[in-house]
Parts: sequence; C-alpha cells; structure tokens
Amino acid sequence: MSSQRNPVAALPFYYGWVVIAVAFVTLGIGVNARTSFSLLYPPILAEFGWDRGTTAAAFSIGFVSSTLLSPIAGMFMDRFGPRLVMPLGTVLVASGFVLATIASQPWHLYLTLGVLVVGGSIFLSYIGHSMFLPNWFVRRRGLAIGIAFSGVGVVSIVMFPALQSYIDSAGWRAACYAIAVLLVVTLVPLNIALQRRRPEDLGLHPDGEKRPEGGAGSSGDNIVDPAWTQIDWTLGRALREPRFWWVFFGYFAGLYAWYSVQVHQTKYLVDVGFDATTAAFALGVVGLAGIGGQIGIGWFSDRAGREIAWTLSCVGYAISYLSLLALGAVPSALLMYVMVISQGLLGYGMASIYGAIPAELFQGRKFATVFGVLTLGGAFGAAGGPWLTGYLYDVQGNYQAAFWIGAVMAVLSAIFIWLAAPRRVRMVGGLAEKRRAAGET
Repeated sequence: MSSQRNPVAALPFYYGWVVIAVAFVTLGIGVNARTSFSLLYPPILAEFGWDRGTTAAAFSIGFVSSTLLSPIAGMFMDRFGPRLVMPLGTVLVASGFVLATIASQPWHLYLTLGVLVVGGSIFLSYIGHSMFLPNWFVRRRGLAIGIAFSGVGVVSIVMFPALQSYIDSAGWRAACYAIAVLLVVTLVPLNIALQRRRPEDLGLHPDGEKRPEGGAGSSGDNIVDPAWTQIDWTLGRALREPRFWWVFFGYFAGLYAWYSVQVHQTKYLVDVGFDATTAAFALGVVGLAGIGGQIGIGWFSDRAGREIAWTLSCVGYAISYLSLLALGAVPSALLMYVMVISQGLLGYGMASIYGAIPAELFQGRKFATVFGVLTLGGAFGAAGGPWLTGYLYDVQGNYQAAFWIGAVMAVLSAIFIWLAAPRRVRMVGGLAEKRRAAGET
C-alpha cells in the first residue's frame, strides 16, 4: 500500500509507537486506579470495622470476576479490537468507584471495588494490553511492551501520594469520585481516536518493516521449531499442549506473589511503625522502580531470553517477601526500600514479558482468545493470594506464614516458565541476530 493511499505509512515514525504511547497512558491510569485499593483499604477498615480478610476479599473477588472476564476479553479483542474494548473497561471501572461510595455492607464492596473495579480493569490491565501489543513488534517486543507498561510506574509516583493526601483531607469517597472522572475524561477519547489492534489494520508490518520478510524475528530466522510455528493455534488445540499448562501454572504462582504483597504491604508497613504517608510513598516507589524494571527487563528479555528475564522478576518478589519478614523484626527505612525497589526494579519486569511468552508459543489469528484463557491461571493466583494472606493474618495474628508462602510461589513460578520453554519454539531477537552473525562468519 503506497503512502498516498495510506497517510499513516507516510508518518516520519512508526505508528506502533503511537500505540505504545496510548497504552502507556491507559495502563498508567487504569492499573493504578485498581491498585489504589491498597490506599482505600485502611480508611474503609477504620470506618466499618470489618476484619482484614473480609475486606481484602473484595480485591480477591474482583480477580475471580476477572477470571470469568479474561476469555471474554480475549474474544472481544479478536472481534472488536482495543478501540472499543478499552473504553468498555474504562466505563466499568469508573462505575465501580462511583457506586462504592454508597457501600454499607461488605458485599457492596465486593460488587463495586471488587467486580466492577478490579474485575473490569482486566480490559485496561497488563493482560488486556498483552492481547494486542505483541502484534506490533517482534524484534523489539519485550522493549516496546516494557515501555508501554512503564506508564504504571510513571503515573504511580505522582498519583499515590496525591491520592493519599486527598483521602486524608476529603475522605475515601471523594477520592473514588476523583478517580472515576480521571478515567473517563482521559482514557475513553484517547483509545477511540488512536488505538489499533495490529499493524496490518493500517497497511503496516511489525517493527516498522517495509515488508513482512525483513529483519530478525519477522523473516523466520528466530524460529527454532518450524513445525510448531506452522500450527494454526486455536483454543482447543492449545489446551492439549503441556506448554500451555506450564505457562498457566507459572502465571498462577507469579501473580499470587505479585498481588499478595501489593494489597497487604501498605497496611503491614503501618503495622510495623511507618506512618500512612510513608507507606503510600513506598507504594509509589515500587511503581517508580517499576519504570526501570519493565523497560530494563523487557529489553533484557529481547537479548537473553524470556525465561531468564522471568526468573529475575521472580527473584525480585522473593527478595521483597524476605525483606518484609525482616521488617517485622527490625523495622528500618533501609529494609523498606530494599523491599520496594526489588519489587519494582525486578518484580514489575514480569509485566513486560507476560504477553511475550505466550506470543512466542501461540501467536496467530486467535492469539487473544488463547491468551485470555491462558491468563486464567494468573487471575486465580491474583485472586487467591490477597485473600489467603489476609485470612492467615486473621487466624495467626501475623503475616509470617503468608509471606513465606509468597516467597515459595515466586520460586515455583520461575521453574514453571522454564518448563514451558518458549526458547525452544522461537528465539528472541538478540539471540537470532547472534545466530545470523555466526552463520555469516
């Protein structure tokens, strides 16, 4: 298609970077809106007097809802694309925040902050974006997705302290209204106007190549298992493959570790002696460190492989849990920053390769549908982790057992992804370049 017939092709930059920029903003606001549950949690506990497990269950129920919505989100993405799916998710999340302000019973929170906010955010989250962002890049897939996902960190360092200040001055209900307005005013028009599902929709090719044969990763020089890559992957066929289930369980354990610490760390820091503002700032520092983590781990995964990068992220969560355990005995600012920086700089890098791993294994015309079902594993982990962590606290009066379980889950997640072995299907761009260079010498 010529540039005269396709003005987008005549742009002085690859349109894929516009897609990444829109995702950067959408993730930054959408994911942090969901994460703000951690800041709303203490004032809700103080007002209603419910126990921690009962209240934290709203977050877990939300992830049960996202479990049910993940396959639907995948089918919607394959059929309608992000221009409609992202605004749909925005409206659901904003509605949840508004309706939460009239809650008076735990089940009210389960439906609002749980089903609508956490469940509806599946469309705006890492998972929703991973259903189409991998289409735009092959050679730089990890880096591009990492840049998009780093929006979560950029926004969080500003949003969380400001939100905590607003909660302190105006109350948690006013904060819910403010989040809802921010979501609708920003994300709905941005995605309708600019977001697209794949480069072919605009007459373009991945990585900005002039033709699909060009460059490492698009020419086939990254393929290790040609027979596997020639399969037209449908959901039914993918479900019969052991690799599908290794990724499924890897996602379960990884997101169990991720969301258990994310939901409970703010309250825990207050419990061990930090003030609420410092605890909120710590949550923001996780996001700030996550900027480097998502970009750096994403870039590293393009050079060294997805399994190695995923393992580094899991190490980050293991360090976070061990630091939290140490904080219980020796509360110190140094340990707190070890906890949050390892969580962000390493752990958050998991997000940038979350969609890249299954894209190496199951990319094709039904990828979003396959990916939507595959991520049920992550949803189960994200749902069960915060609830079990709160439940164990209510039973034992401390987080020791819960945090040890989180550390073990991080280790298991790394093992499962190595068993899935995406490197044995497609090698990443950096390794493909090395192989090509070796063949030319």
